[in-house]
Amino acid sequence: MSDTFSGTSFDLVVIGAGPGGYVAAIRAAQLGLKVACVERENLGGICLNWGCIPTKALLRSAEVYHQMHRAKEFGLSVDNIGFDLDAIVKRSRGVAKQMNAGIKGLFKKNKVTSIMGEAKLAGKGKVSVKTNDGKDEILTAKNIIVATGARARQLPGLEGDGDRVWTYRDALVPKYMPKKLLVIGSGAIGIEFASFYNTLGADTTVVEVMDRVLPVEDKDISAFAKKQFVKQGMTIHEKSGVKQLDRSKDKVVAHIEISGKIEKHEFDTVISAVGIVGNVEGLGLEEMGVKIDRTHVVTDAYCRTGVEGVYAIGDIAGAPWLAHKASHEGVMVAELIAGLHPHAIKPNSIAGCTYCHPQVASVGLTEAKAKEAGYEVKVGKFPFIGNGKAVAMGEAEGLVKTVFDAKTGELLGAHMVGAEVTEMIQGYVIGRELETTEEDLMNTVFPHPTMSEMMHEAVLDAYGRALHI
Repeated sequence: MSDTFSGTSFDLVVIGAGPGGYVAAIRAAQLGLKVACVERENLGGICLNWGCIPTKALLRSAEVYHQMHRAKEFGLSVDNIGFDLDAIVKRSRGVAKQMNAGIKGLFKKNKVTSIMGEAKLAGKGKVSVKTNDGKDEILTAKNIIVATGARARQLPGLEGDGDRVWTYRDALVPKYMPKKLLVIGSGAIGIEFASFYNTLGADTTVVEVMDRVLPVEDKDISAFAKKQFVKQGMTIHEKSGVKQLDRSKDKVVAHIEISGKIEKHEFDTVISAVGIVGNVEGLGLEEMGVKIDRTHVVTDAYCRTGVEGVYAIGDIAGAPWLAHKASHEGVMVAELIAGLHPHAIKPNSIAGCTYCHPQVASVGLTEAKAKEAGYEVKVGKFPFIGNGKAVAMGEAEGLVKTVFDAKTGELLGAHMVGAEVTEMIQGYVIGRELETTEEDLMNTVFPHPTMSEMMHEAVLDAYGRALHI
């Protein structure tokens, strides 16, 4: 492969090698297209290097540590339980490095031209690249996919400084173990870090501006999760906001509005997790006529921007901000460019997973959203305590909830909290994709003893037929 790319004509140039971009590049190459993928930092993007994967490695360490403390419950004995934070972080970074190397191998296998550098649109069918080794290249391409992702939102006064106020990146490679931690925001990122540090012993407080933690989840799931978080020692402030941070060398004083009054609380560490903004700057998008709305590129259902030959996928194209959504969009666009006829993605059939303790997973409409949409609903619930496998595993705290259209039997949504629900949710995802009804799910034989039986029981309960509660 030559180190000079100027003048090279491609069928597709992908800008960004995160879970949307690299998958799009690979799929397009599989379909016989000549593909280049430009990445300015790390193959795998935020997800593999600074997001989904390394956080799961950290959370796995916390989970094992938690289980070690429960050894006596299982008839086991463990002495001198402790942890080495540097070693935990080192393992997490090693996992990320392994995944990054895997993408290099996949690009080579599929003959994707990988270019490390900063790219921008330079006119119709042209991409300019300032490579990381200082060269200026011009690529020509029939099609361009923008997959530049997003970054942490920084609110005025609450910005990360890498010292006492951390962004998610700082929290992944901590310089020290927090003793008294404030987490601002209880979405997936915030609550996962709260769960990790709380499990390792930090005195953890979570502040959420909305009326409940995990605000996008069904209210029953949020309430159950909150109860578990409080049981684990977290302090949760809902309908509250951090108005100011007074920073000093070894502490931060947070001004928190709670029930309409400002209270001052002292912490040694703050993690700001208040959402994300799209990486739309410096790409030449608006000069090309690509429409941007609140830091996200406006697209149709097939990720087309309205400018011929230019597509946008993943976080930059808006919610839901999920790696698996980005990957699926990448495949869809690659197939569209190759002349196939892929199905448009249905956002309501994409599952969301949060890897706190207990885990949370959901797909489709919450009960409240279903009612808002005008559906007459039937709702089923099944607690983990009624499942033999969950009890045998020592994981009896959890809940499965299903929401059906009372008129048609359509599965409108499914919501779970508890051990391994991030694995179980896929059963309901497949059900929605296949347009399953309550009758199909009731007639499905679930294996015993498994935690998946709770999924069956939650369906049965919606129609008054539950067997084990």
